[in-house]
Amino acid sequence: MKAPQAPIASPVIYWFRQDLRLNDLPGLNAAFASGRPVIACYILDDDSPGDWKLGGASRWWLHHSLTSLAADIEKRGGQLHLSRGRPDVILAQLAEATGTDLVCCSRHYEPWARLLEEQLHDALSRTGVVLKRYSGALLWEPETIKNKAGTPFKVFTPFWRKCRVLTVAETSTFRADFVTWAAYEAPSLRIADLELLPMTPNWAPDWEQMWQPGERGAARKLKVFMRGAIAQYDSGRNYPARGATSGLSPHLHFGEIAAHRVFCTVREAELVDPQLGDEAEKFLSELGWREFSHHLLFHFPTMPTHAFKSDFDAFPWIGGADALSAWQQGKTGYPIVDAGMRELWQTGYMHNRVRMVAASFLCKHLLVDWRSGERWFWDTLVDADLANNACGWQWVAGSGADASPYFRIFNPTTQAQKFDGDGDYLRRWLPELAALPNKFLHEPSLAPPAVLQDAGVILGETYPLPIVDHRDARGAALAAYADMKLG
Repeated sequence: MKAPQAPIASPVIYWFRQDLRLNDLPGLNAAFASGRPVIACYILDDDSPGDWKLGGASRWWLHHSLTSLAADIEKRGGQLHLSRGRPDVILAQLAEATGTDLVCCSRHYEPWARLLEEQLHDALSRTGVVLKRYSGALLWEPETIKNKAGTPFKVFTPFWRKCRVLTVAETSTFRADFVTWAAYEAPSLRIADLELLPMTPNWAPDWEQMWQPGERGAARKLKVFMRGAIAQYDSGRNYPARGATSGLSPHLHFGEIAAHRVFCTVREAELVDPQLGDEAEKFLSELGWREFSHHLLFHFPTMPTHAFKSDFDAFPWIGGADALSAWQQGKTGYPIVDAGMRELWQTGYMHNRVRMVAASFLCKHLLVDWRSGERWFWDTLVDADLANNACGWQWVAGSGADASPYFRIFNPTTQAQKFDGDGDYLRRWLPELAALPNKFLHEPSLAPPAVLQDAGVILGETYPLPIVDHRDARGAALAAYADMKLG
């Protein structure tokens, strides 16, 4: 007589979202630790985000990140099941088909994502399925950081001071090779079926040579940064031609590397080599700004669409479609702005200092509503992040929390002279100006006719004349600000 067989354990579903990695992922670790087979799934959801569904550059990144994640799972004997539609519907169907009673995922903090989690919880609980959410995207959960009054912080410095006395969880690399993936033969879309790659001609042709989306690419990017650029981060991060930044922002946004892993790696290096000092601390504070932006979005969910300072609702944004189009195409006649916009289009990225200058130019020289710039960045940045994007634009516009004062209006020419004095960045992205001497490179409209002729520059033809005069634009911006205050 045969002994009765033990019942086959029902699987656990792990729902990947913006956490496209296998290591340092609390929710996935919990699914593995259950001892039950794990079904890995990803659902492309263009419905729940509404106006904030993924932009074109983000979709390119997602295509390659999912390709990397699927390959990593397949190497370990599993399969990444792909679907498209509403997660609350698809996960309920998948749970019923597999007989699972547990779905695990990471928390996310966008307003639409929080609403989706509530809807999913309700849909699953009606059938006896439990939804468990875990941390994994941030260093600290937004609701845990409060000031002495028990309310959210609105200024970065005290926020970061409070954070720095808190413990950052140790990272752990889970031995994903030893888990059991569920042998579930459910129909799955192919990655190509998600249609994530751009259809725009001549967009993103060389991005695969520049970027390596996925967990391995993120780990490599961190390793390269720690071996070199970290040592000059504070002193070099504002100079776009120096390569002194980490390039980790898209990897962090898509969760290909844990913020905890990055933080602890830098902190450990700082303890080993105290000479890193200011460089390491400045980099950690930039991670802090990422935390602060998510803190603000969590507590003030209208940040992407409404001015944090309500008096800016009355600001007279009079810039029109022509001004916006010239800015988008890098045809403003201000080289540092145009170089940044060309870099953005050709690489899906823009150096942070240049982002501030270009954004300030749109809002304060052209008087175009910051939300128009926010939308353009959302569609064209591979690291487009709702919290960072919204808070960054409001900071520049002067309407945000702890924002730059409105009357702080960047002079794009002096910014270029200060941070790209030798013109290496400008010459890379504006080859039509490459032959100009440094004296006139940052302001071609001041170059004598003979100098322009020798450099092969024809203003208004090979390179545009300035779309506005800096002094006049600054005066108009300050006058608009004064009118808003009086109103």
